[in-house]
Amino acid sequence: MLRISASLDFDTVLREAVEEARAVTGARYGWITTIDEQGTPEGFVTSGLSEDERRRLEECPDAPRLFKQLRSLPGPFRVADFADIALAFGVTVDIVPSRVCMSIPMHHLGARVGNLFFGGKAGGAEFTDADEEILAPVAAQAAAAIVNARTYRAEQRARADLEALVETSPIGVVAFDVRTGRPVLLNREARRMLEGLCDSCPGEHPLEGMTCRVADGHELALDRPSLARALRRAGKRHAEEVVLSTPGHRSITTLVSTTPMRQEDGAVDSVVVTVQDLAPLAALDRMRTEFLGMVSHELRTPLAAIKGLTTTLLGSAQGIAPVETRQFYRIIDEQADRMSALITDLLDAGQIGTGMLSVAIAPTEVGELIEEGRAAFLSVGYRHSVVIDLPAGR
Repeated sequence: MLRISASLDFDTVLREAVEEARAVTGARYGWITTIDEQGTPEGFVTSGLSEDERRRLEECPDAPRLFKQLRSLPGPFRVADFADIALAFGVTVDIVPSRVCMSIPMHHLGARVGNLFFGGKAGGAEFTDADEEILAPVAAQAAAAIVNARTYRAEQRARADLEALVETSPIGVVAFDVRTGRPVLLNREARRMLEGLCDSCPGEHPLEGMTCRVADGHELALDRPSLARALRRAGKRHAEEVVLSTPGHRSITTLVSTTPMRQEDGAVDSVVVTVQDLAPLAALDRMRTEFLGMVSHELRTPLAAIKGLTTTLLGSAQGIAPVETRQFYRIIDEQADRMSALITDLLDAGQIGTGMLSVAIAPTEVGELIEEGRAAFLSVGYRHSVVIDLPAGR
């Protein structure tokens, strides 16, 4: 019985498999190659080769072809002189450091897992039927251990990916133990929100002393006993507005969703809560309102000028001098151009938001650009002065 089944580390399993299989056959050296579920080469570990022999094998351009040929063999094979099959395999004779060789496939539940390859025996002896019989159960056990290690590695990778996804999520994620009401997981965003609410939240129960108020006005204390009772009754909820507050009168408005995690018997053992801070959305809404107010002001100025001039032109009973008429038309044309430019800016702002604005990159004098911006602000009647502070010589 091999010891490899005790390990779940993939590289350790490969190393122990080839070392112990080499030991039971008395081979001078050996290697193991594995393929994944799609048949793609996956692992390669050697045993008994010197550093120079291993390097020559890895750097040999014929090595991938040799491994592929070995994988294509339906069953075990052994040869007294590797030169007899080197030509058929399409590889150089010196790719392996011995004449006597043996290979045996590894299968698990009918699927090919890889190959064990051995070379050289004491006194130049050949591999025998007895070696094949000894290696058959060894290869089967090695294949099972490799599949177990591969499954464990995939689970660990999936777990690490999930943990990274939860930790870096822009939405706060908290998992509670329903028996104690203690949070057993807080991701980075959840910790950020808590730190914004309290300067020194207790590590054992960071929600201690806080309250939450739901949309209907009901309040819940977040001490452990109260929270544990609420969690045991919690159902699946989606995007409910909740205000979290502290005794120090700090508060944060959030959207909260809850998902109970049930055991096989249906009992709830934990509750996962996602919390979205609405402050950035509120700030965005304020910016949108301010932007619309500014746009309304910007559009109202040329529109008022156009309306006033057209009213004068249409309502004058005694007629207007041709010179004044041309002046009015010129002003109307300028204000219409100004409105057109403002509408273009609005369209550009929308394209910037969607990432679809086409930009022609060209060198620009920074001073001139700043002056244009200053003049644009002052031209629309802003009450505050604009002061530009640039280093000398800029």
